[in-house]
Amino acid sequence: MEVRFLVGDITQLEVDAIVNPANSEGEMGGGVAAAIKKSGGKKIEKEAMALAPIPLGHAVVTSAGKLKCEYVIHTPTMMVPVQRTSAEKILSAVTAALQVSNELGISKLAIPGMGSGTGRVPMQEATKAIADAIRRFSTLSHTISEIIFVDKNKEWVQAMENDWNYTTPAIENE
Repeated sequence: MEVRFLVGDITQLEVDAIVNPANSEGEMGGGVAAAIKKSGGKKIEKEAMALAPIPLGHAVVTSAGKLKCEYVIHTPTMMVPVQRTSAEKILSAVTAALQVSNELGISKLAIPGMGSGTGRVPMQEATKAIADAIRRFSTLSHTISEIIFVDKNKEWVQAMENDWNYTTPAIENE
């Protein structure tokens, strides 16, 4: 599996799917979710809210509206909007997004900063949880060939890259 790190806008990527660090209500009012709704259209939020409540540790898929990807994978890091979250909830959310990606046959997946903005988890704890989830899941995934870690916050991208390189040995799909 190829892993890339990108400072940029997740809503502009041409990938199969992007991950939305959601809340259980499917409301897309802040952070990454608001950016996805702004670029992709309110249809995405309407579809997500129709699938709510989304339990922690689960993920749902919607269309991507006007985005350049095919799917948005909504995976809650918190129950209600703007709630403080935890590294454990981030790990659970990323794992759920990876499971859904694998089930859909996603090849190229973009993952933004999760939990360290609106969820107020310290950046290093959040990036470690994301890396841990991918490392644990990678032996089960045979469809994901590329993951792009992307965020507008260059410090987050650098922290994610540092944590990934420090904690994760090279991953090969079999």
